[in-house]
Amino acid sequence: MYEVHKALKIMSSRIDDKIKQLEEALGARAAKDFEQYCEMCGEITGLLTARRFITDLTRNMENSDE
Repeated sequence: MYEVHKALKIMSSRIDDKIKQLEEALGARAAKDFEQYCEMCGEITGLLTARRFITDLTRNMENSDE
């Protein structure tokens, strides 16, 4: 079970890194047009959703251990 928790923590960290990278790119006006801006925002939204799922899964696993 420890390995699963460790893997989920690593995944969550990598997701956070990617979100930060996209936010910095948006802040630096890296989007060439509105379509690319929307794609980048959509990617952030998807990553945040994935991170929420991982957080919920981790919490449920911890509660089932008790």
